[in-house]
Amino acid sequence: MKNINRMVKYDVAKRPRYFTFFIFNFTFAASAFAATASEPLDYVRATTGTINSFALSAGNVYPAICRPWGGPMWAPVTKPGHSEGWFYDYTGTQFYGMRLTHQPSPWMNDFGQITVVPVSGPVDEKMESRRSHFSHKSETIRPDYYRVYLGDSDIGFELTAAKRSCVMRITYGDAEKPGFVVDAMGGDGKVEVDREKRRVYGVSARRATPVADDFGNRFVVEFDREIVSVEGGGSWCCVRFAPARRGDVLTARMASSFVDREYAVANLAEVSGRSFDAVRAESAKVWNSVLGRFKAETPDIDRKRMFYTALYRASLFPRAYYDIDARTKKAVHRSPTPGGVFEGPFYVGTGFWDTFRALFPLLNFAYPEVNALMTEGLENSWKEAGWFPEWSSPGLSDCMTGNNSASVIADAWLSGARGNADAETLWQGLVHGANNQHPKQGATGRWGVADYNSLGYVAHDNGRHGTVARTLEYAYDDWCIWQFGKAIGKSEQETAQYRKNAGNWRNVIDPKHRLANGRWRDGKFRGDFNPIKWGDGDFVEGNSLHWTWSVVHDVAGLMEAMGGRDAFAAALDDVLARRPEICESDRRGMYHEMREMQLADMGQYAHGNQPAQHMLYLYNWCGEPWKAQYWVREVMNRLYSPTPDGYCGDEDNGQTSAWYVWSALGFYPVCPGSGQYVIGSPALERAEVRMPGGKALRIEAPESATKRYVASVSLNGKTVKENWLSAAELRKGGKLVFKMSDKPVKTRGAEASAAPYSMSREVHK
Repeated sequence: MKNINRMVKYDVAKRPRYFTFFIFNFTFAASAFAATASEPLDYVRATTGTINSFALSAGNVYPAICRPWGGPMWAPVTKPGHSEGWFYDYTGTQFYGMRLTHQPSPWMNDFGQITVVPVSGPVDEKMESRRSHFSHKSETIRPDYYRVYLGDSDIGFELTAAKRSCVMRITYGDAEKPGFVVDAMGGDGKVEVDREKRRVYGVSARRATPVADDFGNRFVVEFDREIVSVEGGGSWCCVRFAPARRGDVLTARMASSFVDREYAVANLAEVSGRSFDAVRAESAKVWNSVLGRFKAETPDIDRKRMFYTALYRASLFPRAYYDIDARTKKAVHRSPTPGGVFEGPFYVGTGFWDTFRALFPLLNFAYPEVNALMTEGLENSWKEAGWFPEWSSPGLSDCMTGNNSASVIADAWLSGARGNADAETLWQGLVHGANNQHPKQGATGRWGVADYNSLGYVAHDNGRHGTVARTLEYAYDDWCIWQFGKAIGKSEQETAQYRKNAGNWRNVIDPKHRLANGRWRDGKFRGDFNPIKWGDGDFVEGNSLHWTWSVVHDVAGLMEAMGGRDAFAAALDDVLARRPEICESDRRGMYHEMREMQLADMGQYAHGNQPAQHMLYLYNWCGEPWKAQYWVREVMNRLYSPTPDGYCGDEDNGQTSAWYVWSALGFYPVCPGSGQYVIGSPALERAEVRMPGGKALRIEAPESATKRYVASVSLNGKTVKENWLSAAELRKGGKLVFKMSDKPVKTRGAEASAAPYSMSREVHK
């Protein structure tokens, strides 16, 4: 009883005024939240996918507080270390600060990062000296707002973001020397304090990939209280203020720029003279506008949360790497390769190996004005660096395979997301990338291009991994270049090479196994073929059962090469029916994608990685679309949830989230550039896509919450007999209706004529 009385006495009589004040504020915010619970932003769960480790991923993401496709993001740090990619884990209980981050993936690590943290006691250069325990019970995380109570420091911390800046509100407890640490994260980072202007200036030169010598993230932090003393030096400092009484509030405003300090200071104008609440309200309005392009209705609240959470993740990358000149109102950027300042937009932080599949088609469908700027940014990269990026972080990264910038550019152009990009300039960049390999970066251009153009495939004994994967991707990329060339009026002579090479995928389909297999320079296929062995020199982050299906531009041709419709369907069935057995790579051994496939318990289907994510939709080519409907819904139901372990592998810059957004609507862009979306199983009973120009596509799928099979489809009152929908027709708006069934409807879409696009049919017309 004494213990209880003591606790009650402390709780009522001695609890800090700051904590009472903060709870009051939070209660007010919670009331406002409840009053506007119909806003899309309120359904986002920013911590989804944040239980992460090197060995096993549930998303490998962090909760990003930012603006959609903006510049910097801010995220809490729950793991110490300046260079560790895994700086946040939901299970962490200690807060090391708030990181200004651009990190697209822990595998790529961060660049230009800065950590800030309010403190009340002594600190030094080590992050551990600034840490404080915290609990998710006293934390709020939303795309527009972050709040936490730091127990050891007795400090309340809040942050809200603008496009290139943020505002922080710090509420101190009683403190003799309240402080604020700014850490440029070691290396060549530098900070300096201007006490007269109450500012900290600095630069973070940390980098994840090779960049120009003039690279650096310049920043400024401005305080609304006088700085009375400064500690530290070099790449970090702690500014101290006059003693604080419990409940005293400090406001800090921060902005950054990769151009120079003047642009960083100019970016402060986004938040200067504005209250924290005003900036937060604006941020919420921007997010609701972006998320509000889609209106999702379903009786399943978790499905609705997952939909908007996935849309939030799909609205983060790539990030704006440019500023707007205050005088000219023009976009200006400092090029990561080769350096120097140029006019025009520029975006970084995405790997096309992942995102060409669903993320960029989603931008072209619902946010074409955004992707138009990104297309201009790709043109600028070609003009400045002499290459299109395949993985930008922020320079040309030697990561992954393929020449998939061709897909991103072709689909954007054919969808109308062109901006001020010049067709001829883009064409020259595509032709260059398709016929050359970067002298230093193996993932830029085409590694093995000499083999590919002469033999028709990249030979297994060429000396680098992923030979079959490269061949399959290059063939699709050549098809994209062919489509782009035709669209801009290039002659048959100019496009003939790409039309021909688009069929090179046939050269790695082993007729003995009817699956993709490595091939020696002398033309022989590898005799030690194992369809479930990952990597093995021929494949990248997958095996033959994942990569064989990568002929997205000619599924009918692949079906023929595999023995026809029945054999093709049986091979798809086999992938899903097999035991989820792991056969490790000779090169890398066990890695997390393997374990994630196994734990998903869906045979050899590996949704946690990108190469197979379209595979389930291929049943639409072989007359068994009901199987696609079953398995697509199974993936949505089992492998996605709005929880900290809510993804089944790396989320990868919006790609795995975009898959969910498309699939929940009921269709998917299996072949970007084809202008077709392949029908799946809509998971929302009603949805609306509000496109630029005021057009809206209304989607109705009554009873889809409990029924997964499609009985019929109609668009604007006309029955759709095919297993695909026209992207151009959907962009016109109207009404798309799915009639659902609780049993497979095996007669709909069974005819060969119902199958989506295949190159073989176009060529043979």
